[in-house]
Amino acid sequence: MTALPFIPQADPGAGYRAQKPEIDAAVARALASGWYILGAEGEAFEREFAAWLGAQHAVGCANGTDALALILRGLGIGEGDAVVTVSHTAVATVAAIEMAGAMPLLVDIDPDTYTMDPDELTAVLEDPPPGLPPIRAVIVVHLYGQAADLRPMLAACAKAGIPLIEDCAQCHGATLDGRRLGTFGAAAAFSLYPTKNLGALGDGGVLATDDPALAERIAAIRQYGWRERYVSALVGVNSRLDEIQAAILRAKLPALDAGNARRAAIAAAYDAALAGGPLAPPVRRPGAGHVFHQYVLRSPERAAIQARLKASGIGTGIHYPVPVHLQAAYEGRVPLGPAGCAETADAAREVFSLPMYPELSDDQLGRVCEALRAL
Repeated sequence: MTALPFIPQADPGAGYRAQKPEIDAAVARALASGWYILGAEGEAFEREFAAWLGAQHAVGCANGTDALALILRGLGIGEGDAVVTVSHTAVATVAAIEMAGAMPLLVDIDPDTYTMDPDELTAVLEDPPPGLPPIRAVIVVHLYGQAADLRPMLAACAKAGIPLIEDCAQCHGATLDGRRLGTFGAAAAFSLYPTKNLGALGDGGVLATDDPALAERIAAIRQYGWRERYVSALVGVNSRLDEIQAAILRAKLPALDAGNARRAAIAAAYDAALAGGPLAPPVRRPGAGHVFHQYVLRSPERAAIQARLKASGIGTGIHYPVPVHLQAAYEGRVPLGPAGCAETADAAREVFSLPMYPELSDDQLGRVCEALRAL
């Protein structure tokens, strides 16, 4: 008997094939324009993304890591400052803090939603660990597609007089209390990596803010600090979203909400398949609209479950296998909050992700659900 085709955990090529005519036309338009960096396509994408998000300003850049670093630079945060974030995240969040010249301080997560523990954040803002530079900002990561517990964290940051920055790399279109994530803090950073809910066909990033002065500073910093060509008014970098990627993103943005709805339908099917079994579906935060960048399960028997799913032709992933604070580049030199990131380390040993992308067919979804029911 012929084996059924393998179902990958992610399939960015399927996203291209689903919108091939629109994407090909957008690429052709950008190529024909003769302008390939910071032109009309990028400006239009910034306007359209800001309008979709509900923000006043958007600034495109080279990738999501740069988006975070540019926000910090735009806020004047760098050497001699500390920035609080989590260890259970893509390493990009922490790398961005160090790119800006600041020191990361890593706090633990809520074990149910895997997002920053607001109680520990409040504690470190009220009583910072000794020997650190002053805490100048907090980067909250909305992980796997749903909101962190923003309300108490916004209150804690307001009390401390520091900005809250949203890392929205995995939450394009997610909401809290009916409002899109990325509109709550001083600014928000979005990755446009190909596997994201809104993904380019290469690297890309965009940041959003309601502060016009901040947006203007960041727009200058992303291109050498220029306000006039070849003259640097600010110390800047080279982090530009190219016109081809901007055109592709403009073609894909109108389909994002429908893609998120399909992700929610896939998640509901997985929930039903898991009912009564050994694995619990992901916890949803009350009042939050989850967009399921990842559908994450947890088990101390992770390796065995992944092997059984692989034997059924189903791919899985681990987001993330090694917490940032335990990676060789950071272990022992990046300070931790009082909890020592214990919940983070426990989660990293147990989490794994099922196939999740809007182009997953009903037949493929049925195969995954059948395998889940057999666990």
